[in-house]
Amino acid sequence: MGIIRRMIQRILRGLEITVLLIILAALTGYSNPSLTNPIEKVRAYTRNIEFDYVEWMANAAAIKLEAASVDLPGTLSLEEQKQIVTEYIRVTQSVFEKENQFIQIYSDPSVTDKDSATAELRGELKDLYKRQSDLAPLAEAILQDQVSQVLAEIGLTAGGQPVPNVWYHSTPLPMALIISPRDHIEQTVNISVNTYLTLDEQVDLENKVTQGLDVSSLVVQVGGVGVYPTMVARTTNLPWLLSTISHEWIHNYLTLRPLGMLYGESPELRTMNETTASIAGDEIGQMVLEKFYPELTSASLPDLNLVSLPSSRPDPGTLVRPPFDFRVEMHKTRVNADALLAEGKIVEAEAYMEARRQVFLQNGYLLRKINQAYFAFYGAYADVPGGAAGEDPVGPAVRELRAQSDTLTDFINRISWMWSFEQLQEATSR
Repeated sequence: MGIIRRMIQRILRGLEITVLLIILAALTGYSNPSLTNPIEKVRAYTRNIEFDYVEWMANAAAIKLEAASVDLPGTLSLEEQKQIVTEYIRVTQSVFEKENQFIQIYSDPSVTDKDSATAELRGELKDLYKRQSDLAPLAEAILQDQVSQVLAEIGLTAGGQPVPNVWYHSTPLPMALIISPRDHIEQTVNISVNTYLTLDEQVDLENKVTQGLDVSSLVVQVGGVGVYPTMVARTTNLPWLLSTISHEWIHNYLTLRPLGMLYGESPELRTMNETTASIAGDEIGQMVLEKFYPELTSASLPDLNLVSLPSSRPDPGTLVRPPFDFRVEMHKTRVNADALLAEGKIVEAEAYMEARRQVFLQNGYLLRKINQAYFAFYGAYADVPGGAAGEDPVGPAVRELRAQSDTLTDFINRISWMWSFEQLQEATSR
């Protein structure tokens, strides 16, 4: 049995390397410049600030291999595992708080000697970064193992192991420069740029690209990247973290199948990929939460004692306004913008989207821009109705396939072998 197990492990390791090579090929596949290639036209503005994935992946893989050689989760009780994860999140929260203080000091014009003002804070941050760095491999190994156990339970494994292994690493993530044509909404370019671009640098980049190429552009923050090991943003929100770890692993899983291999071939396939990963990531993350952290699930929250209000007629001035529904309002914005663009009213559509941004701003949503690039990026995540996807039929079709599937595993295995939106339409019309 030991020999067979080692053979299986070698096969799985080979598949992991295959995934790594496929992703590396995708990342470096546009290394030969072409002036007619839309990506190369944009890269004329981004070459000096593009994120180095190859170096990041090499460093992250080294961390994962070292942690895997120890097999730490198998030596700890569930309570000990939870203590490590909790401490990691606590330290991350402290890092966020200190980083915010640092930014505030450097943003305060009344502070003239910023080096002296931040000297103690820099020392505290140095200690926190060291503590975070020490805890990260342990906490990540534990969460990887917990996600892997759930994947095994639902049958998304080969030989009892996920393929590839669930490997992720949390660091500050790169930003993404998103490009869409102005006359319709479609993501034509997505280039990762350096993590620490200032707001002024982001705006300057967008302005140069927009004016130079007559396109719609936007620099966005991302929560994860499906390289291998996957990149996941730092967070103190454990449910979100588990969902995102699972979401990005699904992208790795799909990379070995037609749907993932053809990710960038069409807007429809991109939306199918992202919506599948969002649906599966949320479901798997919830399963992990219920299995290992039941105290954090909604079912564990205490019941609320509701109090009846007086039935007398209230003063109209005291009536509570209906809540501003972000998804409903964004859906409305997308639908109307699409209609204006379909009529060829580009300037009117852009003016409308800016006016709608002001409405969101007045209701507490600090959106820097709403434009074609905004919808091209966020519209691909159509795991729930409404929102930035508008009337795009792809998201509803993916959700319908999930509803028709008996299990999450059935759903993933059905959609992962599709290579066109037409196949999805046919499958959901039966």
